[in-house]
Amino acid sequence: MNEIWANEGVRSAVLISSKPGSFIAGADIDMIDACKTAQEVTQLSQEGQKMLEKIEQSPKPVVAAISGSCLGGGLEVAIACHYRIATKDKKTVLGTPEVLLGLLPGAGGTQRLPKMVGLPSAFDMMLTGRNIRADRAKKMGLVDQLVDPLGPSVKPPEARTIEYLEEVAIDFARGLANRTVSTKRSKGLVQKITDYAMALPFVRQQVYKTVESKVQKQTKGLYPAPLKIIEVVKTGLDQGQDAGYLTESQSFGQLAMTKESKALIGLYHGQVRCKKNKFGAPQREVKTLAVLGAGLMGAGIAQVSVDKGLKTILKDTTQQGLDRGQQQVFKGLNGKVKKKSLTSFERDCILSNMTGQLNYKGFEKADMVIEAVFEDINIKHRVLKEVEAVIPPHCIFASNTSALPIGQIAAASKRPDKVIGMHYFSPVDKMQLLEIITTDKTSQDTAASAVAVGLKQGKVVIVVKDGPGFYTTRCLGPMLAEVVRVLQEGFDPKKIDTISTAFGFPVGAATLIDEVGVDVATHVAEDLGKAFGERFGGGSIELFKLMVEKGFLGRKAGKGFYVYQEGVKNRSVNSGMDEILARFKVPARPEVCTDEDIQMRLVTRFVNEAAMCLQEGILSNPVEGDIGAVFGLGFPPCLGGPFRYVDSYGAPQLVERLRKYEAVYGSQFTPCQLLLDYANSPGKKFHQ
Repeated sequence: MNEIWANEGVRSAVLISSKPGSFIAGADIDMIDACKTAQEVTQLSQEGQKMLEKIEQSPKPVVAAISGSCLGGGLEVAIACHYRIATKDKKTVLGTPEVLLGLLPGAGGTQRLPKMVGLPSAFDMMLTGRNIRADRAKKMGLVDQLVDPLGPSVKPPEARTIEYLEEVAIDFARGLANRTVSTKRSKGLVQKITDYAMALPFVRQQVYKTVESKVQKQTKGLYPAPLKIIEVVKTGLDQGQDAGYLTESQSFGQLAMTKESKALIGLYHGQVRCKKNKFGAPQREVKTLAVLGAGLMGAGIAQVSVDKGLKTILKDTTQQGLDRGQQQVFKGLNGKVKKKSLTSFERDCILSNMTGQLNYKGFEKADMVIEAVFEDINIKHRVLKEVEAVIPPHCIFASNTSALPIGQIAAASKRPDKVIGMHYFSPVDKMQLLEIITTDKTSQDTAASAVAVGLKQGKVVIVVKDGPGFYTTRCLGPMLAEVVRVLQEGFDPKKIDTISTAFGFPVGAATLIDEVGVDVATHVAEDLGKAFGERFGGGSIELFKLMVEKGFLGRKAGKGFYVYQEGVKNRSVNSGMDEILARFKVPARPEVCTDEDIQMRLVTRFVNEAAMCLQEGILSNPVEGDIGAVFGLGFPPCLGGPFRYVDSYGAPQLVERLRKYEAVYGSQFTPCQLLLDYANSPGKKFHQ
């Protein structure tokens, strides 16, 4: 830039990236990680602010030519320029994702964005971190001009589009220098009225108030960044730009040192790590995938596969089941059409890659079969034998079970090296995690193929060893047993939900049982109870069995702990549960029944079991443990996962808590050896 400003022959400039699919994807997080104090981070922020201010004040116009990701610091660079042109391409997205890392835009973004797109849109972008596509950005006034992508010729379409973008941007840069193009935007009537209203202090106060209460409700005050963003924007608008920039850089420094930000950045690094295939490339790529069972899970797996270009066969045993499953896939893809992220033509093209059937036709071409049939070892064995009779030798057999050991399933196989577990979470198209389970006999290549398919489906993948409940179901088991005990002690489901969401769980603990399904929870609890004995005790499993008998199966049956009605948001507690809870009531012990105690009873059992999985080698490292718990089970993201939580809460303090509850309830709270080791050696951390 200094060269451009010094050279009299240059009258304007274009900023464009030669990296395909990326303008600037954001600042380097490691740079922030390397800072030891808030002052160092504040200094980084101030250097960024100064640099972008120079661009903004440049006497020579600067045009940003955007193709691909323009996020975080990248967006801050773009909005400091005088003009923005973007390609109208799916890959071109603009956004401020800093809040998802517990930070805020720290290079002037909090001050420039409200002036550019208005206060409501700026808050929406900064507080949600959502990506905005190019056409929407143009409507908002975030970009000035759009360029349509070109098709292929001698060169590939991407290269041609970039060249075309560059030509258009150069034209505009010339026009700006010659004053034949103006940077003044013509605003519509609505925008003019909104701007006028926002200039009135009392209107702004109302906006701040509304936004603050919404943030408070959604974050329960557990995340400091959103409230800081509001405060910083407010300072800039009410006290002027200099005060705004200063507060922005100071807040950026303070936030970078919070344990919430460190937890969220840890999760980000973990996600990046779990999006790589640690087994390397498989020998053959999976191109045709067959899914057995068109239930909720089977149809969900089919949807995320066909959506990413895999040829998919969906097989069920009944026409009715198959129709329901195919309808689910159509509904899922049609939702994208409604949101305008797909055209109806693209939706139909995707669906043409899926065939629904009641027989094994075409299985001789399958590279992988994923079974999602009922959780019963006999049914699994029967299906496995039927499939092995028709598939080619290289084909992999994967089981989507949530608790049955894969080794037991593989016992019926002629080729156990090709058998693996792929545990998806419901709803499959929304939940990011995929837990892959390997047995002692699973070959490295089978594991590589399973991870490659998971990554293709857009999942965050963790790989664990085989055992009852694997990792995720096994951590959830003791916690849900504790939820049942708390219910028996006389706390109602609403109270338990309030206590658990106040701790940071996105879904209340009682609601979670309804979502999972009471019948599924009973089934899993019995299996895990048999495998682990007393440690998985707590509440009475008979309570669940009685619920199943009465048909209170949770959301899918319309009744569980709550009553579910189509279109009714505020659910009422199911009064039919009163006599069941009365029948199983046990006396509560006041010394372990404060709200905080109940939170800690649920969380310590979860964390203790997670540590046990690491101790036994089910988990190969704490990173995958944290990712699995947050993305599969909704462990509070602000705590960064069970292992990061032990690091920040302190292993000695956690062991002390477990001992307190052990004195009342016995062996279910006995801390595992690994936690004791960490508690006895101060300074020892799971994440160094």
